[in-house]
Amino acid sequence: QTRTFFKYVDSFVDYRQTVYEVSDQTVRSNLIDINLFKNYLEDHNYTAITGKAVMDFQVYLKEDRNNTGSSINRKLFSLRSYGTFLNTLDITGSEKLPFKDILKIRSGYSDGPQAMTVDQVQTLLAQIDLGTYLGIRDYCLYGCMYYLGFRAGEVYALTVQDVDLEAGKCTVTGKGKRKRTLHITDNMAEAFTRWLSVRKHFKNSDTLDSMFVSKKGNPIAIRTMEDNFQKLLAASPLDPKFHVTPHTLRHSFASHLNDEGEEILVLQSLLGHGTPRSTEIYIHPSDKRIREALERLPAVQYVERLLKTKTVKFQKSGNKKVCLKVSKSLKT
Repeated sequence: QTRTFFKYVDSFVDYRQTVYEVSDQTVRSNLIDINLFKNYLEDHNYTAITGKAVMDFQVYLKEDRNNTGSSINRKLFSLRSYGTFLNTLDITGSEKLPFKDILKIRSGYSDGPQAMTVDQVQTLLAQIDLGTYLGIRDYCLYGCMYYLGFRAGEVYALTVQDVDLEAGKCTVTGKGKRKRTLHITDNMAEAFTRWLSVRKHFKNSDTLDSMFVSKKGNPIAIRTMEDNFQKLLAASPLDPKFHVTPHTLRHSFASHLNDEGEEILVLQSLLGHGTPRSTEIYIHPSDKRIREALERLPAVQYVERLLKTKTVKFQKSGNKKVCLKVSKSLKT
C-alpha cells in the first residue's frame, strides 16, 4: 500500500499547479510534508498506511521534531489533500486512507504574529552596508518586506518588469497567483533606483527577469534571504524576546499601519489577503497602544492628577511592599 500511495505524487503536484495555480512555495511545502511521511514509514518499517501509523507520525513530529500544533496540522493537510486526490482517481485502497479521521490539533489562544517596534526595524536596516552592491541589494530586498509588506515568496517572484518607477507602482504576485498593485513609497523608489543602478554588476543580470540576483547569478533564493537576515540580526545590537525572521518585517509593516489607525480593508488589500479574516491576526494592538488606551481611562487620569499635586504618593513600607500614601487634605 505504501508503494502505491507515493506513486502519484508528481501527478498531484502537476494537478495542483495547473488547476489551483498554487505557488511554488506551497508545492515545495507539500512535497516536503509527503516525503517526510514517506521517510518516517520507511524508517519505522510500516508496510501499510493505517490510523496508528498516522497517529504515531503525529507523535514523532511533536516529540522528536518539536513541531507546533499548527505545523503538524499543515503536514496532515498536505497528506489529506494528496489522499483526496488519490480517491478522486479511484486508486485502489485510497478510500481506506485514515487522514480524514485524524482530528485537527487545537492550538491555544494566540496573540497573533509578533512585530518589531519602528525603532527596532530602523536599527536593523541601519546595519546594512550601503557602500557595497550586496548591501544595496539587501536593503531594497528587506525594504520590500517592511515598507511594502511583501512576503519572501513575493520578493523571490518580483521581476524588473513588475516595478514601474515612473508611475510609482509595482505589481506583486501573491498566494494563489493573485496579483495586487502597490504604490511605491518615496524611500522605496530611492531604494529601487539605487539597486537597479548597480544590478548590472551581478552575473546573468542581463538575461534574468528576476529583480533580485544572487552572487552566483541566480534569482536570490528564499533560503538565502533568511540566512542573510539572521546574519544581519546577529550583527545588530538588538536582543528581541521572540524569534525574528524576514516575515517579521511583514508583520511589523501591518502592525505599524494598524497602530496608525489604518482600516482593516486597506490592510487586507496591501497584504494581499483573500479575506479580512486572514488580516485579523495582524491587528492586535501594540504595547504602546494598550498603554495609551489605559491612560485615557477617567480613573487613571484622576490618579495621575492626584500624583502630580502630591495629594497621594507611592512609598515603600517596611516589608518592601509599595503602598499608596494619602495626604490629610484628601482624607478630610
